[in-house]
Amino acid sequence: MAVALDLAPGRTVVVVGPNGAGKTTLLRRLAEESTDRVGVVHQDLRLFPHLTALDNVAYGLRRRGLRRAEARRRAAEWLARVGVAERADARPAELSGGEAQRVALARALAPEPQLLLLDEPLSALDAVTRPAVRRLLAEHLRAFAGPRVLVSHDAVDAMTLADTVVVLEAGEVTQSGSPEEVRARPRSPYVAELVGVNLLRGTAAAGAVRIGDATLTAAEAPDGDVLVSFHPHAVALHAGPPGGSPRNLLHGTVRSLHSDGHRVRVEIDAAVPLVAEVTAAAAEELRLAEGVDVWAAVKATELRVEPA
Repeated sequence: MAVALDLAPGRTVVVVGPNGAGKTTLLRRLAEESTDRVGVVHQDLRLFPHLTALDNVAYGLRRRGLRRAEARRRAAEWLARVGVAERADARPAELSGGEAQRVALARALAPEPQLLLLDEPLSALDAVTRPAVRRLLAEHLRAFAGPRVLVSHDAVDAMTLADTVVVLEAGEVTQSGSPEEVRARPRSPYVAELVGVNLLRGTAAAGAVRIGDATLTAAEAPDGDVLVSFHPHAVALHAGPPGGSPRNLLHGTVRSLHSDGHRVRVEIDAAVPLVAEVTAAAAEELRLAEGVDVWAAVKATELRVEPA
């Protein structure tokens, strides 16, 4: 596998790809071949089970030659930075998934690495814990001066954490660019499936999500600033206002269409700009073309709403 990455200081590259694409192999090679000091957060965290959270974080500092007392002092500072100072004496088996993830991040950052590598850092977290840890991770990524490379299979993680998205398929880079560029022009079915997700920011109260001039209804939504995501597959298009069960309904016009022969990706200008994906037969039946009026419906249960 020969993959070239442009790793610029202060920039986050998120590598996405299907299982077996070579993402973890790429991180391993970066760690092995880098001449810089490297901080790594492994997918399985690899915290030392016999050490406390404090001593796990102090471990890398001790390897750098710091005396035990100074290493533990700095480790305590890092545990406070990631919000788990009160768990300093706990061993990994006693930590929750979110706490263990924070300890692993602190352990990687404490020795002041020049390159940061993160392998699926949020994959083991539940839906409740994940948004808070993602916000924490974003904060520390922004503060880290060196290049950072993160592997993820989650579209929301990629779209919210990346400066550059690199798509790896079968050991080769098939697409790269900013999140906006990759989402707007997916170059393979995998990319369209993964990063074609609709991702919007809004404010929620009592299950109603305000996004610009539109209000969407979600089955579940925490109050406050939120991220709303839903797959283009979940958007049903109609030539006129549909009947039936209550759902989120938006009126707009087709901005562009992109076909792979079997399915058509439809970009729609509405109160909430969105992307739908329909079969080629449905697109023909609806006579979809640029400038055509459409009604887009999304069920409340299809909206994934998380704290922003």
